Order: sequence, then C-alpha cells, then structure tokens
Amino acid sequence: MAHSDALEDFPQCIERLESQAVEAGVSSQTAREVLASAEYLERVIELDRRQPEFTTTFADYLNRRVNDQRVSQGRELLREHRELLDRVTRESGVPAPYLVAFWGLETNFGSYFGKMPVPSSLATLACDQRRSTFFTEQLIAALQIIDEGAIAAEQMEGSWAGAMGHVQFMPTVFLRHAVDGDGDGKRDLWNSLPDAMMSAGNFLEDLGWDGDYRWGREVLLPDNFDYQLADGRKLSLAEWRELGVTDAFGNDLANEPIKASLVVPSGHRGPAFLAYKNFGVIMGWNRSEFYAIAVGHLADRIAGAGTLQNPPPEDLPALSRDNILAIQQALNEEGFDTGEPDGIMGPNTRSAIRNYQASNDLVADGYPGDRVLESLDITL
Repeated sequence: MAHSDALEDFPQCIERLESQAVEAGVSSQTAREVLASAEYLERVIELDRRQPEFTTTFADYLNRRVNDQRVSQGRELLREHRELLDRVTRESGVPAPYLVAFWGLETNFGSYFGKMPVPSSLATLACDQRRSTFFTEQLIAALQIIDEGAIAAEQMEGSWAGAMGHVQFMPTVFLRHAVDGDGDGKRDLWNSLPDAMMSAGNFLEDLGWDGDYRWGREVLLPDNFDYQLADGRKLSLAEWRELGVTDAFGNDLANEPIKASLVVPSGHRGPAFLAYKNFGVIMGWNRSEFYAIAVGHLADRIAGAGTLQNPPPEDLPALSRDNILAIQQALNEEGFDTGEPDGIMGPNTRSAIRNYQASNDLVADGYPGDRVLESLDITL
C-alpha cells in the first residue's frame, strides 16, 4: 500500500480497530480516547520493512552484547538488588544472574526502553496488511493494559514494534505474565523494578524454566568429531561423554541424567555449546540461538565465570541476504534441499549445507565457510 493510501485509509482502520477492541472487552472510553489520538507513523513501517542487508556474525553479535562493561555493571546491579532478585528466585526458580542478563540484553539495564508511542506504533502496524492480525492482537492487549490502570496511554512508550518496559514485554506477554511485584496494585514494567523482575521470573517459570540446571555450557570437541551430530538431536550427557566431549577445561561432563543438544554457532572453528532444557526456555523469550547463548554466557559472566575458552573467530564474513540466497539456490541445484530460497539462514539451509559438506569430504558443521563458498562457486 502506498504511503498516501495508507494515510487515507487510517481513519477507517482506526474505527474498525475501536469496534474490535470494545468487542474484546476494552472499555469504550479507553478505546475511543486512545485511538482518537493514535497517529500513523511512517517511521514504524520503514523499520518493519528494513531487513538487515548483512547477517551479523556470531562473534560480532556476542562481542557487542557480552562485554566487560556490561559484565561489571551486571555484577554491580546483582549486588545492589540482591534482596529483590533472591525473592524472585525463591518464587520462580530462576537464578538472579539470568534475570540480570535478560535485563542487560533487553534494555541495557533499564537505560533505554524505546521512545515510540506504543498505541500509535501498534495502530500503524495493525492497519498495515503485512502482519495485521498479530499487531491487532497486540494493540487490543495494549488497550487492555491501559484500561487496567497499569500506565497512562501517553506514558506508554516502547520499541517500534510495541515491546515495553525494563524487560521489553510485548502487550500480550504483559497481559499473561506480568505481575505486581511491589504490592501497589499495579503491574508497572516501566517504573517498578520489582514488577519488572518478578514478571521476568514469572514468564520464564511459565515457559518451563528448570531451576535445578543451568542453560548449557561451553564444551570442547575431540579431533575428527562428527559435526553432523550438531543437528539438534538430544543425547544424554553420558552419550556426549562417550563421544569424547568434555567441558571447556577438558574435564569429564557431569554425571547428570539430562539431555543436551550441540550448538556450533560459528562452525567448527568457533566455540561449541551443549544446550540444556533452559536454552529452549530462553528461546521461548526470543527465537534466536545467538540471543540464547548471549543470555546464558552473560549470566555466567555476571555470576563470576570468565570469558569463553574458545572465542568465536572474528574473521568470518558477514553474509548478505543475497549471498545466502545464492547459497540456497546453488544447494537446491546440487540436489540438497533448502526449501524455498528466502535469504535466511534457517535450520533447513543449515541441514542442506551439512549434507553437502558430508558429500564433499568437508567438515559437516552446517556453516557456510570459505570452503563451502568456494566449492559452490560463490564469491562474496
């Protein structure tokens, strides 16, 4: 839809959204007043459409998010808010360093919540055809949050996509999982750290957090390891031990009755991780393996651990969407099915790369390194 058409249709769309909100139980006064002042924000559409041209490398992603400054600030905040964080841990089972790590990754410990007016952002996206159903649901949830008195409409600011407060909850997540942690009768994730931390703990508990175990750990793999085992399969720690996998310092893995999958985010030259159940819980918050490793590693560092034993290589190229598209097309032509080429490095593409590597006597780590690109005749 062209900009002028979208602006023209916006008043009719707002009318429709108001009716839908009232039908969903929002008071007619809130629906009318909030939506009457909602504005069409062209900037939000631009941000929604802006796919990054280059995918970031794991090294770049991790080093930006888990650095010495953030670790030391996290440790300081862990001490400062120990009493609150211990209460959250008692009630949710989520250890304090993880709560601080989520806080650090989401808003740099509350220093930046986003400056966009959430009702206008969500109304703009709800009136856009691309993901109208999803954002209509988010807008109605935001109106319900205003209705319950959690925050005034004019103070409801967040990211361009509507994520809000210290821990950047989307409105539907807020409605289902936010709690009143300070006993003032409101769920205020902007101005109340107890509400934000208790809500984060509650959300993670609801997602299935297992308080008996950590997120996962860095491991060392033996020479000539079969990287096809890093395809998401879950094996017991005993089975990984039999395959020669040790902890990051070369010690035997713990003798615990849990299963883990192997994650090698930057291929065989980079670090390897065994991911436990809580890794999947973190991905329930954000569906990115990079994000889940960053949360886990930042939590470990805040708790006192050191840096990775095998840091990710910094010389790997950042692939553009066009590069990934070319890889997908080349693999499909060679008979290694990536699905419909879309320029996104998803599990199907990694699996196709792994199979291609295995067929060509390359290390089958599912990572499109130099030798894969060379073999497929792709130049960056």
